[in-house]
Amino acid sequence: MERSAHADRFAEMIGAANVLTTREDQAPYLTEWRDLYHGVTPMVLRPGSTQEVSAVMAYAYEHDLKIVPQGGNTGLVGGQIPQETGDEIVLSLSRLNKIRNVDPVGFTLVAEAGVVLETLHNEAEKVDRLFPLSLGAQGSCQIGGNISTNAGGTAVLAYGNTRDLVLGLEVVLPSGEIWNGLRTLRKDNTGYDLKQLFIGGEGTLGIITAAALKLFPKPKKLEAAFVGLPDPHAALKLFTMAKAGAGPVLTGFEIMPRVGVEFCLKHLEGARDPLEGEHAWYVLMELSSGSEAFPVRDLLESILGEAFEAELVEDAAFAQNLTQVNDFWHIRHGMSEVQKPEGGSIKHDVSVPVASIPEFLDKAMAAVEAFVPGCRPVPFGHIGDGNIHFNVSQPVEADKEAYLAKWDEMNAIVHGIVQEFGGSISAEHGIGRLKRDLLSNVKSDIELDLMKRIKSAFDPKGLLNPDRVLKA
Repeated sequence: MERSAHADRFAEMIGAANVLTTREDQAPYLTEWRDLYHGVTPMVLRPGSTQEVSAVMAYAYEHDLKIVPQGGNTGLVGGQIPQETGDEIVLSLSRLNKIRNVDPVGFTLVAEAGVVLETLHNEAEKVDRLFPLSLGAQGSCQIGGNISTNAGGTAVLAYGNTRDLVLGLEVVLPSGEIWNGLRTLRKDNTGYDLKQLFIGGEGTLGIITAAALKLFPKPKKLEAAFVGLPDPHAALKLFTMAKAGAGPVLTGFEIMPRVGVEFCLKHLEGARDPLEGEHAWYVLMELSSGSEAFPVRDLLESILGEAFEAELVEDAAFAQNLTQVNDFWHIRHGMSEVQKPEGGSIKHDVSVPVASIPEFLDKAMAAVEAFVPGCRPVPFGHIGDGNIHFNVSQPVEADKEAYLAKWDEMNAIVHGIVQEFGGSISAEHGIGRLKRDLLSNVKSDIELDLMKRIKSAFDPKGLLNPDRVLKA
């Protein structure tokens, strides 16, 4: 059967308007935010229900058609972009965008995979609840993709990764079979926890079509401070002090270098420097409580007062209202996008033990500066969970393409240092295509073999997101 005949058959299943075959219609689905991958596909399919996803997958399985699932297309490792060979069909989940159920008493919400993360936040807020997953791309990323990549974000310190927020899943398998595991139980020890295989599976084992998610009490009091410090060593000491003093009330602790803040002031609309003087490093610190009676502001002031006395902190600005809290976070969330106007940026999404962050930063920054004199390291991220986005911007006025050609070499330098500290080369962005060939350097033979066995059991034909995570 010719490819056009496949398109006609899919049109019968999901409607002709949802089978995109022109390059113009396909364009938004074929490139990603970093502009590293430019795919080619015979068609983009936009099913509107789990049953339609099932029909598409059953037909694709029967005819040996390769399928690439795609959510909001905000992934950063290329897993959602079809190969340049033109033989992979993109399956977009964007039309599966219904909220199926909200249970404020049970603190749960059931949403389809295409629901945008910000929409989930708004739905939870309507019933005075919180869905805590928070990402810079939350206005466009979709919950199915968040789950498939086990997204992290800025709330991991208090609420955990996406994996910790999922109670149940509905999944369409490569064969088209539907597994309905949309349970909202907090305890269920009836055998293997199958949902965990699909969370972080990057669409290689099945297509998530809906999820049962945990909600939390909405914070009644929230306070934040933007803090200037001399170095990451002081930042770690401040974190230790804050964690010991505030416990679960500490809901955010993000580190940023001066160069990153300068990029934001230069390129991020609405950004302003919260502090009068310049500091080598900054921390955005947030405390929140579900109780109106809890003295959150007093606790924040007490912790920072102790830090001033210990000469860890050079200056701090306290948010006076929610608008100022959002202004602080605006700088942090803009840290990735403002690197684009500064030219080429070589990225690393890594994690090391929390206690090792300062030493890792010292060593890695010195190493990349020796490798490319004049380069501008912009490491930032979640010091409370050990995840640092170790990005390195090109030297001023350097040739972008020549700089980016050093990507693999710089990755090897940084990842080598990460491994010295017992860390991970992918903390929250996943493996996708970008890091697939690096897995053999960080996984043992038995780990890789087990992963391949799992892939083979779920997708024996290797048709679902092939060559992502594992080599086909």
